[in-house]
Amino acid sequence: MEEQVILVDKNDTQIGTMAKMEAHEKALLHRAFSVFVFNNKGALLLQQRAAHKYHSPLLWTNTCCSHQRVGETNIEAGKRRLQEEMGFKTPLKEVFSFIYKAPFDNGLTEHELDHVLIGNYEEDPVINKEEVAAFKWMSLEAVKADIIENPDSYTAWFKIIFKESYKRLSNA
Repeated sequence: MEEQVILVDKNDTQIGTMAKMEAHEKALLHRAFSVFVFNNKGALLLQQRAAHKYHSPLLWTNTCCSHQRVGETNIEAGKRRLQEEMGFKTPLKEVFSFIYKAPFDNGLTEHELDHVLIGNYEEDPVINKEEVAAFKWMSLEAVKADIIENPDSYTAWFKIIFKESYKRLSNA
């Protein structure tokens, strides 16, 4: 069975579910999360998406992201996906949420109410090569500068989060 996403209104009230690809084809608003893991030096753990991803392959982005499952809290979903993609567990906390819409060259559109979760971890991840091509740690200042210099190297949602919420991430 194809993975389902949770359709929501602008207040994050669940209004239904739909197959993930169909929701992206129809650009319907659905619930999502983005995890940002920092180390004690303030560096952010970035991942490069795997080459076979249906959108944004080989682009750099936040530590991990995905969609909540029905009955799953934002924190539970973040922890699940962090383990699946990056191979570790760490406590997470939700710091804010926002709505964005980003069309892709393949005809799909991300239209998400994205819950931003943060955590702390001190070791390098053991990445799942089916999901992640590579990882790196970067300071927020270095990421901000690199997005300006190399915008096509980053996912749409990551650039939006950075533009809209840099100060919130810096103080989280």
